[in-house]
Amino acid sequence: MSGATPVDEALLHGMPLPRHQDGEDKNQRGRVAVLGGSAEIPGAVLLAGVAALRAGAGKLLVATARSVAGPLAVALPEARVIGLAETAAGGLASEAAGTLAEQCGRCHALVLGPGMVDAEAVAALTAGLLQRMEGLRFVLDAAALYRLAECRAALRGHAGRVVLTPHAGEMAGLLGVPQAAVEADPLGAAREAASELQAVVAMKGGRTFIVTPQGQAWCCDRGHVGLATSGSGDTLAGIIGGLLARGAVPAEAAVWGVFLHGEAGARLARRLGRVGFLARELPGEIPRIMAGFDPPEEP
Repeated sequence: MSGATPVDEALLHGMPLPRHQDGEDKNQRGRVAVLGGSAEIPGAVLLAGVAALRAGAGKLLVATARSVAGPLAVALPEARVIGLAETAAGGLASEAAGTLAEQCGRCHALVLGPGMVDAEAVAALTAGLLQRMEGLRFVLDAAALYRLAECRAALRGHAGRVVLTPHAGEMAGLLGVPQAAVEADPLGAAREAASELQAVVAMKGGRTFIVTPQGQAWCCDRGHVGLATSGSGDTLAGIIGGLLARGAVPAEAAVWGVFLHGEAGARLARRLGRVGFLARELPGEIPRIMAGFDPPEEP
């Protein structure tokens, strides 16, 4: 099987993002839902939600733990925020799957996982949503990847509409292999997971590999040490979710999302220093980067 195609500006110019015209409303720009957070980590969904909007989505729904929903709604006035029942550990109760399926039914994309705790409840909630929601595009990140291998049938039912964003440790859990084996062959691990789970996989690292269920692969080497910071993965998940909501197909949303995330970090590193910039600063770079790929205005 062939290697991975490098992600660069030339490749992205040939893979344009959906265009939006003057006169379109926010629903036509795409509706995205971000599900996650907890009493301990409420900010993760804020990072992912802001990133989704910065990636161009028109409308944002956030679903999080009831105890933090009010403060989050104030911190994120652009979103509709709903509070859900919590487990004793402060995570989202699995019983919320039915309510969420109803609330998110009109969305185009759903990001699930940032900031979630209580692994067993997250696994049950993820399985419940995959079983209940048809036609939606998913980004599964962080805690939502736990025990995902048990959801093979549900994932296959979504026919490649799911994007997974594991790091090496999470990938090891998905495949049931040592982390060292993933680190030794990240592309091979990504291909195995993409084929087994019938999902697009963005295998995160200093060099990130994006692989489709059919084995097509890209690599992006724009990752650097500055992106190894708390909340960075939440912003990547949000960027991909926003692009999916706008209408990008999953593989292209993942390729663009990884590039935009890495380029945002590179620009902050040049301006602020190699380390020390924050995940919350990444989304603000995204519109300018995307604008650089816009076709020239007609005279």
